[in-house]
Formats: sequence, structure tokens, C-alpha cells
Amino acid sequence: MLVELLVENYAVVERVRVRFHPGLNLLTGETGSGKSIIVDALALLFGGRASAEMVRSNADRARVSAIFEAPEDPAARKLLSEAGIEAEDGELLIEREILSSGKSRAFAASRPVTASLLRELAPFLGDIHGQHDQQMLFTSEAQREMLDAFAGIDAAPLAGIYRQWRRCSAALEELDQSEQERLRLADLWNFQMREIEAANLRPGEDLELENERRVLRNFARIEEAANAAYSALYDAPESVSAQLKLAARKLEELGRIDESLAPVLETLRPAAAAVEDASLALRDYLARLEADPRRLDEIEARLGAIEKLKRKYGSSIEAVLDFLRDVRQRLASVENAAARRAQLAREREQLAEAYRAAAAEIARRRRDAARLLARRVEQELAALAMERSRMEIRLEPAPWSETGADRVAFLIAPNPGEEPRPLEKVASGGELSRIALALKTCTAGAAPPHRAARTLVFDEVDAGVGGGAAEAVGRRLKKLAASHQVLCVTHLPQIAGFADHHYFVEKREFKGRTVAAIEELDPPARTREIGRMLSGQKLTPEALKHAEQLIRIGRGA
Repeated sequence: MLVELLVENYAVVERVRVRFHPGLNLLTGETGSGKSIIVDALALLFGGRASAEMVRSNADRARVSAIFEAPEDPAARKLLSEAGIEAEDGELLIEREILSSGKSRAFAASRPVTASLLRELAPFLGDIHGQHDQQMLFTSEAQREMLDAFAGIDAAPLAGIYRQWRRCSAALEELDQSEQERLRLADLWNFQMREIEAANLRPGEDLELENERRVLRNFARIEEAANAAYSALYDAPESVSAQLKLAARKLEELGRIDESLAPVLETLRPAAAAVEDASLALRDYLARLEADPRRLDEIEARLGAIEKLKRKYGSSIEAVLDFLRDVRQRLASVENAAARRAQLAREREQLAEAYRAAAAEIARRRRDAARLLARRVEQELAALAMERSRMEIRLEPAPWSETGADRVAFLIAPNPGEEPRPLEKVASGGELSRIALALKTCTAGAAPPHRAARTLVFDEVDAGVGGGAAEAVGRRLKKLAASHQVLCVTHLPQIAGFADHHYFVEKREFKGRTVAAIEELDPPARTREIGRMLSGQKLTPEALKHAEQLIRIGRGA
């Protein structure tokens, strides 16, 4: 719902601030007073086109801002959240600024946004019904929503089936696209697996073989050094072992003379044992040491084979073995792909059958509701001085979607002998507004709860009507205002009498310049304004009495 509107330096408006209320808000005034400027200003906030001509002469920019009650629709909240916008205290500030160069800027909750975002947000805030306006009401999607609301159709279960069907179809499509490539690669993976498995690799094997190769390549040096070490430790007369034994005997002799040297002997014994162990280890090593050219060739060949696998599949034996595990998993997935595909195909067909059944039931209910809604709209149009208009609601096959397999089109033939045409092709702005009013009147009670607080703006709704038809327009606006906030520009006193809140728009001259002003009328002023609308510039007692009667009729509606 629109709470407050501020317009600055826009056309002939220097500065106007006006608060609006729930219910029916009517704007009246002399022809050319600027009533439609309010409508045009709102159109800017709904993402309409901006131009330099909108800026008041001698001003560098025009500014339009409005405070709306924050929409409760989950889709609107998601849209605001994705744009990083938070409504404060349940209100949303929308602003539009037009520079004299023609460039414009838009803001939501004081954050810069694009005009396209305002257009996306507009359906959750309100609709403008008037000549040359882009009608959200006249899009196929909006017409489907209106028909579904009228028929009491909840498409949420169908949407759930559709999303499951889409996910299943996408998974199957992805599987089909990758299956050919996987089958082509399967031969390569089989070859790689056999090649690695045939090598029978063992973690750490290459390091062991490289050490053994170093030994065999340096056999002579190793044997000479090991023999020399063994001789120095044990075998030679002057070996370490012999010297330690000699030292031990001498210390034993000394210990018999001086017992204080006994600890020295005990310190020497572990050294003798260590030399003994080292000597035995060297002897065993020399016994095993053997020059084996054949073994060296085997090691070279094995290391060459391992190095080849490393170059192809990994930098180490562990990496090659990891590659082998990965190849095995890929081959297993190829083997399981056929079973997975069959399962997905069965699941998709089951979901498709469920979707067809649910969509067919929704289509049947839409066809039944379409005939009833078309007849009711024709009845409403007859009361709105369009008694010869013919309404048709067509359902045509459409690609599957979350809302069904139908495309809804509202068609109208305003005059006898004409073929029904889409609403947006109806030329007259007044006819468009009355058609919108008729549709809204027929569907207002069925509108979703989150749409109840929207602002509906009607411009030229009274074009070409008068007398009883004008009163019918007023009654329907009043009825519509019970569930929506309605703003209406009118020239007819019969309609003005139904207002919950009445605003007067006029042009004044100030400091040699024309400015537009708007004010909310109190009851006496309202009576005088409706009297003026009845009698013209000269306000007569009879006109005032007639005005009071129209107001009483409006209150009783």
C-alpha cells in the first residue's frame, strides 16, 4: 500500500507531498490541472521510462519518492533480499531521480538499484491502469494467476512434480551426454588398469631397489672397505678387539692391587661388547656380499619399468597406485551407468505421468473457470457502459512449467462485429481501465492474501461514461477498495461521491510561474468540490444539495 508520495521539480510540480490511505482515494480537479502527473510519477517508481522533459524548467533534476508498506509476498522478500535491501519498520522507500540530461537514478531503501529491479518489484506494490501504461495485468502470467485465483487453483503440488521431473531429466541428459565419452575412454582405462596391475607394485619398492643397485654397482669398494673395517676391529693382531682385551687384562691386574680402578674396568666392558657385535655384523655382511651381474640387470630392468609407470601415472609408486584405484572406480561407474540410466528413465516416466494427470486436471478447472469468469466480466462491462463488449479467455498448449501446460490469454471485442483481441491491443485508455476494473472486481475476493495490500491506480476509468454507468464505476471502485488500496483520477461527480479520501489537484501561479498543488479535502471542502464538478465554476445551492446526496449514496455503497 502507498503511504506517502513526494514529487519535486517534476513537470509543473515544484514540490508536493501527499499521504494516502487505505480504501478509495480519488483525485479530482480542472482539466489540465495535473492530476495525471501523480499517476505518471508513480509509473516512474514502478520502473517506467524517464526523460529530460519530465524535469521542471530551470531545475537541474526532478525527484519522485514514495513510502510503501513492505510487501509480504515471499517472492518480493526474496527479490529484496537478493538486492541487499531491508525494509525498515515494515516500510519500503522507493526513489527515482531524473537529471536534466535525461539520465536517471533509482533507489530502494536508500540503496542504489536499477530501473529493471523496480519493474520486477512493481507487481508486488501495485498496478497502474491507464492509457499507454505497461500493464502487469495484461501479461499472460498475470492473467493465468488471476484465472487460477478465481478458480481456487493451487499449483504448488504440480510445481513440486515438475521440479522433480526437471531434476530427473537433467540427470538423465547429463548421463547420456557423458556416457558416449565414458565408453570411449573405457578401453583406455582398461589398458591402464592392466598395465599397472601387471607390474604388481609394492609401496617403497623403488627405494629398496635403488639401494640394492648402489651396492651392486660399488661391490669392489664395499668389499674392500668392509674387510678393512673387519680387520681393524677384530681380525688383525693390532685390532681394536685385541687392544681392548689387553687393556682389560691390565686393568684386572691393577684392580687386584687398587680396588678403586674397578669402575674403570666396568666402563671398558660395554665397549668391548660393542666392538664384538660390530665385528660379527661385518663378518655376516661379508659372508652375504656377492657380486651378481644378473641381479644388477634385473634391478635395472625393474627400476626402468617402475620409472615408466611413474612418468605416465604419477611421481611415486603411491601416486601410481592411487591412479589405479581411480581407474577402477571409473570402470565401475561405466558398468553401473546402464543400470542408473534405466532407473532414471523409469523415474522420469513416472513423474511425467503424474505431471500429465495433474496438469490435465488443472487445465480442466481452468477451462471451466474461464467460461464463468468471461461471462461475469461481460456483465461487469455492461454496467460500465461497455454493454456490447465480448470477453473470451483462451487456453492454449504451452511447454511444461511449474504452473502447468497452458498459456492463458484474455481477449476482448469492445464493439460488435470485431474479433476478440489481446487486452494490450485495445486502443482506448478508458476501455483498458474499465476492463481492468471489471477484471479486478470479479477476482478481488479470490486474490491471494499477500496481494491484498497492493495499490491499484486507475486513470481515465470514467472516459466515455456518465449517468448510471458512472455510478456503476464508482460502486465497483468502492468494492475493489475493500481489499485493495485504490487511487483513481476522475472527472465525474458520481464517482467522486464514493471516495473514502478525496484529493483536489489545481494549478496556481506563484512568482510568475505555474505550479501544481494537491490537498486532501475535509468534508465541507469535499462537498464544494463535488458541487463544482456538477455545476461548473459557479457553485449553486442545488449543486451542493446534489453533491451531498452523491456523498450519502457513496457512504451507503
